[in-house]
Amino acid sequence: MLAKIYKPSKNAMQSGKAKSDTWVLEMDVAASRSIDPLMGWTSTDSTETQLRMKFDSSEEAISYAKREGLEFTVVTPRAPKRIIKTYAENFSADRKNPWTH
Repeated sequence: MLAKIYKPSKNAMQSGKAKSDTWVLEMDVAASRSIDPLMGWTSTDSTETQLRMKFDSSEEAISYAKREGLEFTVVTPRAPKRIIKTYAENFSADRKNPWTH
């Protein structure tokens, strides 16, 4: 079964970066699912898909996956592009788009 190691993005409901400093190792859900022929429900034979482990760094997660013999992929996070400007620039006369209601 394939494991995915990633750093979760922040929640859309929060403005800060709380709880986004950990790395998560979780099993790939799509690889282990099958459709029941009688009822048509999606089922799995393994409970490993419910496993979600948190680590302080990506190196710890990778070493755990190697120690347990798991195949894994590491998804590296992209750094957000920061636009640094002052509040007064919202009302400047040389804006690209005019400010309206």
